[in-house]
Amino acid sequence: MQENIAKAIMAADTMSPDGIQARLDELQKELIKKANNKQDYDAIADEIFTLRGQKSQAEADTRSREETRKRIAELQDFIAGQETDITEFDEALVKKLIDKINVFADHFTVEFKSGIIIEIEA
Repeated sequence: MQENIAKAIMAADTMSPDGIQARLDELQKELIKKANNKQDYDAIADEIFTLRGQKSQAEADTRSREETRKRIAELQDFIAGQETDITEFDEALVKKLIDKINVFADHFTVEFKSGIIIEIEA
């Protein structure tokens, strides 16, 4: 269970929104200098537009990771609150943990609400 939680929490390899903003600030200063000196600034402007898109995506990724962490924490709290080992089917637990189960001819997959998918051979 802890291994699955660790996989879900892993951060993406994208640059942080703060790092992107710092680079944007640098580029904007360069852009102003080049514009004042009547130099070509097209490359800087293109990079600024690209970084703005990357910043938006990084912010969305951060929100998504935070939501995933929150769901995982809720699931951990729920599991920790269970007083005994699970020895029989518990519908409330299934509803709390599992999003869907896909059944195939030779295997099935269990998709947890945390986003983890486990494939089980029949």
